[in-house]
Amino acid sequence: MADDEDRGADSRYRAPALEKGLDVLELLAAQAGPMTLTEIVHALDRSHGELFRMVQVLEHRGYIEQDPAEDGYRLTDRLFSLGMQQPRTANLIEVALPVMRQLALDVGQSCHLALHTRGQMVVVARMESGEQIGFSVRVGYRRPLMQTASGMILYAHQPEDVRRRWEKMFDPPIPEAEMAALRARADEIAERHVEQTPSHFVAGITDISAPVMRGGSAAAALTVPYLKKIQPSASTRETAALVRKAAEAISEQLVEGDSRA
Repeated sequence: MADDEDRGADSRYRAPALEKGLDVLELLAAQAGPMTLTEIVHALDRSHGELFRMVQVLEHRGYIEQDPAEDGYRLTDRLFSLGMQQPRTANLIEVALPVMRQLALDVGQSCHLALHTRGQMVVVARMESGEQIGFSVRVGYRRPLMQTASGMILYAHQPEDVRRRWEKMFDPPIPEAEMAALRARADEIAERHVEQTPSHFVAGITDISAPVMRGGSAAAALTVPYLKKIQPSASTRETAALVRKAAEAISEQLVEGDSRA
């Protein structure tokens, strides 16, 4: 990894200690498993002395923790929790949960709410189905935007400048030919205001998603991971209509709340 001068050459202001802490957090966020201090030191190309106290402080403040089952450090959910405390996010979830509860009852399926973060979608709220058999996605679950119905709904309902900014976050980058196809698909989704597609990750699940709009763009995606049943409470077509109706209800309440603020 380049040294501090190379990394911060185009930065007007520098905070080396802060940069070290952020480097550690970003490194651990990208890992599938925990990392030892030695592994962190080698990955960031820094000295043991530079990072020893930094890791101790991050652990003390609750941003990282030692994995009880393995030798190493991993991120906690503290950063996620801080983001959830933002007034706009907290208000969105507060408004959405009652609507999501009714949607889950109407369709006999679970549902969840997802936001965009760094080129991915992340689930921030969910409502379980009241049925004895169901499928749900845990809060904190994340996937690249283009691999999920939620992600495509979020991407499709953004202005062009926001789309282009999000595209720069895709990891790995998408070849231009595939990107052109993705943009065309997003335009189609934006016209019909709902996306219905088989899950890329779970057989037998059809993801049905609609945008929660705020200020002319999608603030969130409301999604039902539709589990095919012998005697479903609602068909996929009926579910798609109910998901869109529920997303519109949340959107209307957000507009009313913003106008009162």
